[in-house]
Amino acid sequence: MQTIIPPGLAAIAAGRDHISTSEYAKATTRASQTVRKNYCLGGECFGIRPVKIGNRLLWPVAQIAALLNGEAPVIEAPTESKKASKTATTAKR
Repeated sequence: MQTIIPPGLAAIAAGRDHISTSEYAKATTRASQTVRKNYCLGGECFGIRPVKIGNRLLWPVAQIAALLNGEAPVIEAPTESKKASKTATTAKR
């Protein structure tokens, strides 16, 4: 099913698949620091996990559109390699 992108989000995204944290905050009418805090505390913000490139967080437009349309965003499950590395890190402590 294709998610309909609201006009305000479409104007912010300008055809891109991912937007910056400040643009995500503007689309959800929150402060950018609120978005960063939620990401820091839980690895997501409003059920959406960003893609980290360098020291930047890029948020998927399709999932933001689903959130704004009242749908539950689909969160990808961690892959086996991520689970294994997390377990190995925890075991070392």
